[in-house]
Formats: sequence, C-alpha cells, structure tokens
Amino acid sequence: MNEFWLRISSRWLYLAGVLFAGGLLGFGLFLQYVKHQDPCPLCMVQRLIFIAILAVFAVAALQGPKRIGTRYYAALIVLLSLAGVSVASRHIWIQNLPKDQVPACGPGLDYMLETMPMSHVLKELMHGSGECAAKGWTFLTLGIPEWSLLCYLALGVWAVLIAVRQKN
Repeated sequence: MNEFWLRISSRWLYLAGVLFAGGLLGFGLFLQYVKHQDPCPLCMVQRLIFIAILAVFAVAALQGPKRIGTRYYAALIVLLSLAGVSVASRHIWIQNLPKDQVPACGPGLDYMLETMPMSHVLKELMHGSGECAAKGWTFLTLGIPEWSLLCYLALGVWAVLIAVRQKN
C-alpha cells in the first residue's frame, strides 16, 4: 500500500479532494432543493469555504505541482479548512445554546448584501442568527455543522498527506 501511495500522481490525489468537496456541495444542494432545508447564514459561509477548498484542489490537480508546490497548496487548503472549522464550531455553539440565549433572527442575506457594506455583512454572518440554531438533517446523531467540521478536518489532513508523501 505504501508503494502505491508513493507511486500515484499527486494530480489523482488532488482530484480525490475535488470529488470529495464536490460531493459535499452536491449533498448540500440536495438538502436545499430536494429536502427543502434552506441554509442559514452560517451554512452559506461554510458552503463558500467548501467552494474555495474545491477550487484550490482543482487548480492543484490541473497544475500537478512538485514538492514545493504541494506544500503551498497544503498550506492554503489547511488555512481554508481552519476557517471552516471555526465557522462550523460557531454554528455548533449556537445550536447548543439554551433557547433563551439564541440570537434573534436578522435580515436576509440578499437584503444585507444590497444595503450594508461588506464588512458589516461578514460581521452579521459570523455572528449567526436564530435560524442558525435550528437543527435540520442528522446522520448518526450528528447534524450538518458537526459533519462539516469533520469534513473540513479531513480535507485539511488530506492536503497535508499529499504534501508530506513525497520522497526525500
């Protein structure tokens, strides 16, 4: 197995990251449009981070970087994954607040983008709102933000494994 891991092209490994992130986004769209679970503001931020991670994996798969390049891509993916972990952690925290401490629902994202400066929109998105406290789809007792957190960690670890697998 170790020999296979070292022989396989990094392009294929990056493509696996693309497929994983793409599958996550596809499942999010399935939940939204088939199961009618509208994403809250924090879900939208997490979705954007998954898109950014997918884009970095895709560029890396197209480029097929060598040793130094894989480390740059790994660093970028790890930073994006950590941003995702922080947003997912905030989302989990809001979902576990007592009902009397849940933040009030704010204006919709479309309205905020039309009327507020981007810095205020980002601040409001990260603050979360009452709709972020609603627990929707679950699998194995974990909700969407918990699974997102685990997937961010998996994608970050995958990028690091690609970077450190190169022979010295």
